[in-house]
Amino acid sequence: MRPKVSICMIARDEESELARCLNSLPALDEIIIVVDSRSQDGTEKLAREYADRVEVRRYQGNIDQKRYCVSLASHDWVLLMDPDEVMTSGLRDQLENTLSNAGSELSGLMLNRLTWHLGRWIRHGDFYPDYVLRVFRKSKAMWVGQNPHPRIEVDGTVHRLSEPMEHYSYRNLADQIERIQAFSREAAQALFESGRRTRWWDLCLRPPARFIRAYVLRRGFLDGVPGFIIAVATAFHVFLKYAKLWEIQRTE
Repeated sequence: MRPKVSICMIARDEESELARCLNSLPALDEIIIVVDSRSQDGTEKLAREYADRVEVRRYQGNIDQKRYCVSLASHDWVLLMDPDEVMTSGLRDQLENTLSNAGSELSGLMLNRLTWHLGRWIRHGDFYPDYVLRVFRKSKAMWVGQNPHPRIEVDGTVHRLSEPMEHYSYRNLADQIERIQAFSREAAQALFESGRRTRWWDLCLRPPARFIRAYVLRRGFLDGVPGFIIAVATAFHVFLKYAKLWEIQRTE
């Protein structure tokens, strides 16, 4: 029999994305949504129509918010989702079958996100493949990494599922730039608090190195003009992160 699973999600101003995500989820056993108290649209109202439990909480960083959300789960197995992600029917079936046949050694499952951006599915560069550990035993998991992109590590066997999970990360290029502004600031603050400081090569060498990795080594050029734009935006994100870290150093 399939073990019981809790679906956990954090959200802020996600009214336009949330219903699509929740309607795509498999019929599991519990849905928990933690809504950022700064949400100004109908996210909380919509969450209460779907979820078994909704908490409104002030955002204090991605790690803290997701850790709190997972702590509310009633079951040991957790499926961690973002509102801009959609499960395909193939992935739902594969997830159900894998969990139904899971042995005691299995502690986590990695899902491969396929991102829609700039009018097409992005299948190369830094965006794909994009395996993330999203299904795991809470009792075997720990949070690692830094804001704004923490990750889960588990004690035990981890399998990869082949069916992709659709990822509608950005509405358009302007939305991507806005998120780069926010994420680079949060990442710079996390680096500063961990003791990191900007060096000249962080500003001069890291951004072009990231562009080369995304556009050439990971074949972002095969995605046409969108692949080039994404590689440039990714390099810009790296530059902003270390530039803002330098700015924090100066002001602190």
